[in-house]
Amino acid sequence: MTPTDPRTAATRRALLDAATDALREVGYAGASAREIARRAGCNQALVFYHFDSVNGLLLAALDDVSERRLAAYRDMLARAGTLRELVDAAERVLAQDLAAGHVAVLAELLVAAASVPGLDVEVEARLAPWRALAQDAVARAFELVPLAGVVAADEAAHVVVATLLGLELLAGVGDGRATTDRLFDRARTVAALLEPVAGAADADRAPRPGTTEARTPGPGSVDA
Repeated sequence: MTPTDPRTAATRRALLDAATDALREVGYAGASAREIARRAGCNQALVFYHFDSVNGLLLAALDDVSERRLAAYRDMLARAGTLRELVDAAERVLAQDLAAGHVAVLAELLVAAASVPGLDVEVEARLAPWRALAQDAVARAFELVPLAGVVAADEAAHVVVATLLGLELLAGVGDGRATTDRLFDRARTVAALLEPVAGAADADRAPRPGTTEARTPGPGSVDA
C-alpha cells in the first residue's frame, strides 16, 4: 500500500484520532498500543507499521491537533485590532481548548516528558510554534502600548504560553473556571485603561502637518 492509498490514509486517521482520545481519557500511561488499536478498530501491529512506536503515534497525534489549532488561532489573533480584542481572542483560545480537550493531549505528554528519555526534546520542539504565535501576539500588544523597552517579546511570550497552559490545567479544579473568567474580566478592564495611552502614543509619534517624519521622542517619552 502506498501513502496515498485510501485504506492507508483511513487507518492512519483512525489511529491518530484514537491516540488523541486515549490521551484525553486515559492519559499517557493508559495510551498503550493495545488500547489505541482497540479504539481505532484495528490490529495493534499497525501502530508500529505506520508510526514506528507508540510515542511516535502520540507525538503525531499532538502534531495533528496543533496544526489545526494553530491555523484557527492565527486567524483569530490576526483579526484583533485592539488590546481588548487581543484579550478576547486569548479567552476564546482557552475556551475552545477546554471544550475540545486539546490541553489534555499536551499536558499528558509534558508530564511524560519529564521521565521518558528523548520525549522532552520532541515535546519541546512542538512548543516552539506556540511560543512563536504568542510572540506575534505580544508584539502586536507592544505596538498598541509601547512596552518593548521594558519586557523582551520572547520572554513575555514564554510567560503567555505558560500562563494559558496553567489556566487551562486549573480550570477544571474547584472554582478554577470561574476564577479564570474573573481574570479575563480584569484583563479587559486593564486593556480599556491602557488603550487611551496607546492612542496618545500613536498620536505623539505621528508626523506633524507639513513634515514627513515622526517627532523624535524626548527625555521621559514612552519611547525613550
